[in-house]
Amino acid sequence: MANRLVETVRKQSERYGSREAYRFCWRKDGEWMSTSWTEFSLQIDVAGKALATLGLLEKDRIAICSPNTPQILITEFGAFQNRLASIPVYSSSSQEQFDFICSNGGARIIFVGDSHQYPLAYNYWKRHPELLRIVVFKNDGLQVEPDDTVTMLWDDFVRLGMEAPRHIAAEVERRSERGVPDDMATLIYTSGTTGEPKGVCITHANYDAAIEAHLALLTSITDRDLSMAFLPMSHILEKAWCFYLISKGVAIAVNYDPRIIADTIHTVHPNLMCCVPRFWEKVYAGVKEKIAEMGKMQRMLTQRAIRCGRRRNLDYVRLGKKVPWLLEKEYRFWDKRVFSRLKMAIGIPNPNMFPTAGAPLSDRICEFFHSVGVNVVIGYGLSETTATVSCFRNVGYEIGTVGLPLPGVDVKIDRNGEILVKGPTVTPGYYDNPAANEAAFTDDGFFRTGDAGYFTKDGALVLTERVKDMFKTSNGKYIAPQMLESRLAENKYIDEVAVIGDRRKYVTALIVPNLSQLRRWAETNGIDGSDSERLTADPRAVAFVMRQIDEVQRGIAEYEKIKKITLLPHHFSIMNGEVTNTMKVRRQIVARRYAPQIEAMYAEDGAPQQRNSGKMQ
Repeated sequence: MANRLVETVRKQSERYGSREAYRFCWRKDGEWMSTSWTEFSLQIDVAGKALATLGLLEKDRIAICSPNTPQILITEFGAFQNRLASIPVYSSSSQEQFDFICSNGGARIIFVGDSHQYPLAYNYWKRHPELLRIVVFKNDGLQVEPDDTVTMLWDDFVRLGMEAPRHIAAEVERRSERGVPDDMATLIYTSGTTGEPKGVCITHANYDAAIEAHLALLTSITDRDLSMAFLPMSHILEKAWCFYLISKGVAIAVNYDPRIIADTIHTVHPNLMCCVPRFWEKVYAGVKEKIAEMGKMQRMLTQRAIRCGRRRNLDYVRLGKKVPWLLEKEYRFWDKRVFSRLKMAIGIPNPNMFPTAGAPLSDRICEFFHSVGVNVVIGYGLSETTATVSCFRNVGYEIGTVGLPLPGVDVKIDRNGEILVKGPTVTPGYYDNPAANEAAFTDDGFFRTGDAGYFTKDGALVLTERVKDMFKTSNGKYIAPQMLESRLAENKYIDEVAVIGDRRKYVTALIVPNLSQLRRWAETNGIDGSDSERLTADPRAVAFVMRQIDEVQRGIAEYEKIKKITLLPHHFSIMNGEVTNTMKVRRQIVARRYAPQIEAMYAEDGAPQQRNSGKMQ
């Protein structure tokens, strides 16, 4: 029998035919091109035959390292037809990360996006001549190395599939029919925040279970919706979400460059989109700034509108209660005059829902967007759980939680507060890593998430912190750094934060400021902000950012508060391993690379005070 994902696009092709399956645009100012379900199905069949022609055998693996593009989906589904597994690799990966994943995963063919990823694959081939092929999706002026004998362009790959003899097509069909649910579909590597990346085996059965759960749960989504693929397709959330959308018959607008999402979203106007909290934090900071710039009367009316939206959407709609007619009338008034303009300004005039996970999102921001009619659906999950463990329901969700567990997924809290998960969406284990598997699973088969949490009285899951991220000060106080980091991220002057304090007297932080906002402040205060290093080292700038932090820290325990900061003139680097490809801080590496700056914040006895920065040593 063929696996479900193999049959899905064929069935959607029969059902929807010329209806749009996806749309795509290579360039910021380019034209969006639409592809039908019929065309999508044919593209997959061609890719499947091309893969078989290149000599791949059942159970082989291919790696895909590319920015978001429809070719990722086409290649993956073609691989599924051949009983192959795909290995997603972030397009921002370093050579070291790339080499480890492709080698550990045993990639036989590597697909790359364009000339930016090609050197990664070429350098890997030089050390691994057993690699069969490198296939490049986009010819953006690519200069193939003179000694490169394995690279081919996507058009040539497609031609292979179109010209494949009948016996190849028959072989692909036989492979497809031999597929079983336990076949590995994806080998996705963890971000490695606490150690070496591990290959997570995701089977077709895992995807099937996840899709079934979401089909039953997300009843507001229809095949007339349009979703934007914004997060990298190498991220389990976006990948599993795209597979769900395809199963639902929802069209996908594929965003190639995440840096231009502000432009793309205003062109496409999606009503569905997977997001990370940082997206909403940025939008919220921008909205707050606009409100602050309003005249007194306009600001008062806007705030009144938000209060009305909060009463209607959180006190009644959220709880499934009938909205009083007068409140509903007032809400419709404000929706037309305030909220609709706000949603249009964001680029989502007709929002349906926006799954959001990956890091904490503050209650204040979550409440705000629900108040103005943007359904930010908070969820929780990991690669090991095929993305979703829990999420908000349409009715009854609790702000401050990550929702209720998925149907069929068993979640419990261990004695140390760790969240344990068991169910059909949980990985069968890490690839070729018995030691990691032994450590990751309990004797009764529950997966150890590494996250701490608890249940509310109504059964919703609350995350407190990554177990391995929590640290204890020298005074014996436990600190949850992600809580502090998420709070600070709300401030428009702060881009990135790494909270420090393990075995220290008090808490400090490395701060990457929003340089454009900080320069604007500097200009109004007669400070030269043209040089980033000089600006972030200026005691006046440091003191100003510290005042912003003090405002944010109101209401938290004194021992949790950040007492000193260092401003950095640059972002944390993926290439240097300071953050993962999903922008999670790798605390051990940051502590090591910025040791001089950290030690300087603890060098003086007495009352803590903010310090200015220097260059990374």
